[in-house]
Amino acid sequence: MRYRNGSTRFALALLVAIVLPGPAPARAAAPITIEVDAREAPIKVFHSKLVYPVSPGPLTLYYPKWIPGEHGPTGPVTDLAGLRISAAGKPLAWRRDDEDMYAIHVEVPQGARTLEVSFDFLSPASPEGYSAGASATANLAVLSWNQLVLYPAGKTSDDWTFTARLRLPPGWKFGTALPVAQDRGEVVDFLPVTLTRLVDSPVLAGAYFRRIPLTPGAVPGHFIDMAADSREALEMPDDLVTGYQHLVAEAATLFGAEHFQRYHFLYTLSDNTAHFGLEHHESSDDRVWERTLIDTDMRRVSTGLLPHEYVHSWNGKYRRPAGLATPDYQQPIKGELLWVYEGLTQYLGFILQSRSGLTSGPDWRQGLAQTAAYLDQRPGRTWRPLRDTAIGAQLLYGSRPEWQEWRRGTDFYNESLLIWLEADVLIRSLTHGAKSLDDFCKAFHGGGSGVPKIVPYTFADVVAGLNGVAPYDWAAFLNERLDSTAPHAPLGGITNGGWKLAWVDTLPGYTKAGENARKNVDERFTVGLLLNEKGEITDIVQGMAAAKAGIGPGMKVLAVNGRTWDKKRLRTAIRETLTLNQPLEITVENGEFLKTVKLDYKGGGRYPVLERDASKPDVLSEIGKAHAK
Repeated sequence: MRYRNGSTRFALALLVAIVLPGPAPARAAAPITIEVDAREAPIKVFHSKLVYPVSPGPLTLYYPKWIPGEHGPTGPVTDLAGLRISAAGKPLAWRRDDEDMYAIHVEVPQGARTLEVSFDFLSPASPEGYSAGASATANLAVLSWNQLVLYPAGKTSDDWTFTARLRLPPGWKFGTALPVAQDRGEVVDFLPVTLTRLVDSPVLAGAYFRRIPLTPGAVPGHFIDMAADSREALEMPDDLVTGYQHLVAEAATLFGAEHFQRYHFLYTLSDNTAHFGLEHHESSDDRVWERTLIDTDMRRVSTGLLPHEYVHSWNGKYRRPAGLATPDYQQPIKGELLWVYEGLTQYLGFILQSRSGLTSGPDWRQGLAQTAAYLDQRPGRTWRPLRDTAIGAQLLYGSRPEWQEWRRGTDFYNESLLIWLEADVLIRSLTHGAKSLDDFCKAFHGGGSGVPKIVPYTFADVVAGLNGVAPYDWAAFLNERLDSTAPHAPLGGITNGGWKLAWVDTLPGYTKAGENARKNVDERFTVGLLLNEKGEITDIVQGMAAAKAGIGPGMKVLAVNGRTWDKKRLRTAIRETLTLNQPLEITVENGEFLKTVKLDYKGGGRYPVLERDASKPDVLSEIGKAHAK
């Protein structure tokens, strides 16, 4: 979406044209039209029809492969079915490329001026994955245009213009950042846009729909568009609405500019869709469990999603690593700078949670404690540097949940949060409190407000931006942390920010809420086990008691000290290893086989918290304070 504000140039060109008439301008090529029939979305089928202006000869059509924000070749081409291509009412033979499975070849016959293409997209039922996962239920649907389009080879995504129409089930309402030409209820016509902007503008629609204006009467407008599987799930509490209003204000203060004409949080509440957040320039695709707004624990631990995706409008969409700023959806991306794209976004979303009041101070610090603790003992850090997790992100996003402690996953999100916190604290120290990472954000992500565009950057640009705020050897600072295989995480932002990682023997409230919401049991810091509420082991920490006893992912705990599995019994038994010097014995199921083992552990309960270090200024709390006036 490389838009430029060319009003001044246009005025000058018009004046010259009046004084010196020239030849008539060439007629612009007709746009490609796309009509999507979503009336069968409840049975997970979307029908797409496209009409292309063409000339006779060979033509290649591409199905989008590398999906922005998903950082990998995740285009769900296997879910395309019923493909038919015709010209002047006559069917044409087509052939898939035998090397590039996302390319379709067809010969346009003589005399043909348009090509008609139709196909179905079969939305998965499984909730796993990202936008290619389950996206439709009986009552709602999230429509991602990249799943419903084929585009001709030969031009960039900025150079193709599409005019879209959408048909919805009776009674459904919708939300999108895509500009609307006409809304006739069940039929919606959109204004012509580039392919880039079309793919960047998903649609959320549903029978149970609610729109909350966050900035009534202001320009640009901000909206939360919600669709849910039940009416009661849409009941967002007033204090949470206020928090999101503060989020908009705090982000504007942080960046000093807004690079969009409107912004829509597309908020899906369903147990039957994939759960994730996906950034777009003028909207975000945010999907959570159905009861997120009305379940206290779910709500308490979910407030970081919208701030993270909102920050991406600046960091990821407007400013984008050069390796991710590809000209179309077929060119491979290079993810080495995802520690900026995602990692800095993770940090900025984290501080905006606090500044906007979406998260209380104790919960905010507890979340940081958990992040610091699991990274500080993650054994995978001893062989795999952070930089490699970013480079390999396109593989790691699809990796299995088991063995994450040893393999590592996409934990460049959270480890980079710690690095950017350390950088923020360091800037404040170097400038004696006169400047902070906020100043970097204003200079790097700010500029003038206006329509969406992309400004790519490199590692050298990031270093130069930091040096512009506080001169320092930032290249060495960053490279040391990106290439480190030290056994401990970079905790300098916490320790120099006036706090330290400490341990308590009972589960903190915020941590307990997270376990209740996610239905897991986290004993990584005691015996080295991560389980779900059924006792199924999802991961182990190498070198700790469970691993030493021969326990691994995929096994299931059946009994604790001779009694049937219960997470409270496990916690009691762990606590009693210290208070009563009681041994810990568990029985596990490994396929068809059972075994009982004793865990060599006597440390009792051990759960991370942040503890104030009164010998140092409380910089962390200063970072989390509200900044908007």
